[in-house]
Amino acid sequence: MSVDEELQEHSQEAREPFDRRVAATMAILAAALAVVSVLGHIMTTEELLNQQKASDQWSYYQAKSIRRYQSEVARDLFASMKMLEQAEQYKKNVEKYRSDDEEIQKEAQALERESHLAGRKALGFHFGEVFLEFSIVLASLAILTKKSFLWLASIASGLLGGAVAATVYAFPAMVEKLGWN
Repeated sequence: MSVDEELQEHSQEAREPFDRRVAATMAILAAALAVVSVLGHIMTTEELLNQQKASDQWSYYQAKSIRRYQSEVARDLFASMKMLEQAEQYKKNVEKYRSDDEEIQKEAQALERESHLAGRKALGFHFGEVFLEFSIVLASLAILTKKSFLWLASIASGLLGGAVAATVYAFPAMVEKLGWN
């Protein structure tokens, strides 16, 4: 075996550990991507469910407001006809519907806030997904080109994507302050 052939063989063997390290990195990045992607989908679903619940509450609020208005009309009508007993009954209904309106409105607003928070979390997870997907592309390029700087860039991008997703998951108050919409 000539020296050139031997050097070529050793250089080929030296590349294989690189490929294995990059492939292992890609597997880890793909697993992280799967987790972040599922969390993003869960948050999107939660956002939609909370928005639907808020919408239902607003519909309920509107129905109660219509009943309150009808009771106000009936109260005024009975009062004008000097039927004070019936007017008093409708006055009590008006007060009850008014207090119900406030509670329903507060609940609807709370559900809207939860929906918006879940939406911001979902957006954060999606940003993490982008960085993780980009890191897999860089790792693929590193294997094809045998360039270690691409592998290191892949690791950096993956860490950034993981950090974004972990921050969204671990610190929801921070996400709320960001106000992503």
